Amino acid sequence: MLIGELARRSGVSARMLRHYEALGLVRPRGRTGSGYREYGADDVRRVFHVESLRSLGLSLREVGRALDDPDFAPARLVEELARRTRERIAAETELLTRLDRLRAAGPADWDDVLRGAALLRALGAWNADDRQRAALAAEGGPVPAEALADAVLREPDPYVAGALRWALARTDGSALAPLARGLDSPAAEVRERAARSLAALPADADADADTGVTALLRRALGHADAEVRDHAALALGARGHTEAVPALVAMVVAGRHDVDAADALSRLAGEGGGVGGGVGDRVVGLLAEGLEPGGAGAAARRRIAQALADIPGDAATRLLLALTRDEDRGVAVSAAYGAGRRGE
Repeated sequence: MLIGELARRSGVSARMLRHYEALGLVRPRGRTGSGYREYGADDVRRVFHVESLRSLGLSLREVGRALDDPDFAPARLVEELARRTRERIAAETELLTRLDRLRAAGPADWDDVLRGAALLRALGAWNADDRQRAALAAEGGPVPAEALADAVLREPDPYVAGALRWALARTDGSALAPLARGLDSPAAEVRERAARSLAALPADADADADTGVTALLRRALGHADAEVRDHAALALGARGHTEAVPALVAMVVAGRHDVDAADALSRLAGEGGGVGGGVGDRVVGLLAEGLEPGGAGAAARRRIAQALADIPGDAATRLLLALTRDEDRGVAVSAAYGAGRRGE
């Protein structure tokens, strides 16, 4: 058959077939008496093989090697093609996300687009100083909260993360969805970043709403990760939510962020602190449970005594006086100091 017939049967243009011939991919079996290229059934199959391999993403050079090299390893090439495709998809997905975020920011002119694109690129820069400058410049700029939330979830540098949380706290609150996903990340460091960022967001106008910062903090209070629970408890305690009391007491007993937890308990138990009555007695009761036999070692008892010193009420005073007789001198001294501050 002539080149026109081959083109009709294969669906490949005559011009492309000539290009394949020039590269050595498809060779006519001969020429007619008039000098026209002549092809056979094997050439049709060869063209189909070339097109099939091209459809997998092979270059024409790789197609030639695959078809002509008897030692060519197809499995290795397929693996390489899969890797390239994953990288291309990741790059395209990142570009699409960036474009969506620029669109969501509602740029008014090309200056907004250029500034937003520069800030989004800088948030992913290799240099921590560049990322920190981008975070500080993002306040009120054309960078949506979702982009800042994603950046803070992957940020290992504590100073950059702090700048990102600062910028995030000044957004419209639309960062809750990525932070909620971060709380459920399989990576502990991402969960911790999500919890810290959530705790830094301003309180909701309606603290009893089923959605919003407070609702997400309440959900985090029951998280399996102690670090997530701790950040949620501290944030809720600072906002006067007494459901954080058990978690805060557990932090004091366990020695996790115990100074901050004791401060939060003191505020909740103090006059006007917390929502509902009897908060101080509840705090003292839970701290007393930590003193039960087998419940706390000397270090934990000392932390409990230190926390009790700032809890108002007679119940805290009585427990402190009892601890002045503790067998551990450090516990007894801490309790005596706390009781002395109360005039006992």
